Amino acid sequence: MSYDRYMAICNPLRYSSVMSFQRGLHLVFWCWFIAFSVMLNTTFQISSLQFCGPNVIDHFFCDLAPLLQLSCSDTSSVEMQNLLTGAPPTFLPLLYITGTYISIFVNIVKIPTTIGRQKAFFTCSSHLTVVCLFYGTLIIAYLFLSKNQTLNIHKVLSLLYTVMTPLVNPIIYCLRNREIKIALFKLISTDRRALKGHQKNVLL
Repeated sequence: MSYDRYMAICNPLRYSSVMSFQRGLHLVFWCWFIAFSVMLNTTFQISSLQFCGPNVIDHFFCDLAPLLQLSCSDTSSVEMQNLLTGAPPTFLPLLYITGTYISIFVNIVKIPTTIGRQKAFFTCSSHLTVVCLFYGTLIIAYLFLSKNQTLNIHKVLSLLYTVMTPLVNPIIYCLRNREIKIALFKLISTDRRALKGHQKNVLL
């Protein structure tokens, strides 16, 4: 998506030829393939661990950290392998997204008209909001929180990047649509009028 926004703003004349349907399929395929390959290796290592005692994971889903806590084997090798193989697929896209948005902002500043700058900024603002929400909670959950802290914090943060990000995606992207804005404005205006009418009835 950041590459799409980069081409739309920095190379608008080449956008239609570069961002073809086939290019989109290639980008999606390689993202899914790399993510699946990384997690497949971790899954094979987890399958060799021994689990004894409780078999209930204290989490919303089968996350790696609470799953390893149930193992009675040494999980240090799995944690190290997951860190080494998981860090590049996590941080390289983040660095790439950061680089593309730096180029985008540099080009936005060069646009001579205020209306042109606003249109260019709103083109990428939706995706940038989703990226900040996703990566912000992900990095806090897995890098800045220690293992000794309660799992409840991890649960809330995990809920944010696994559920809230896909949930707010349609809302954030639809707010750029003029018809959605008009419908939302009408809904808010109707609610306000209904609330004022109710308050008048209460006073009477």
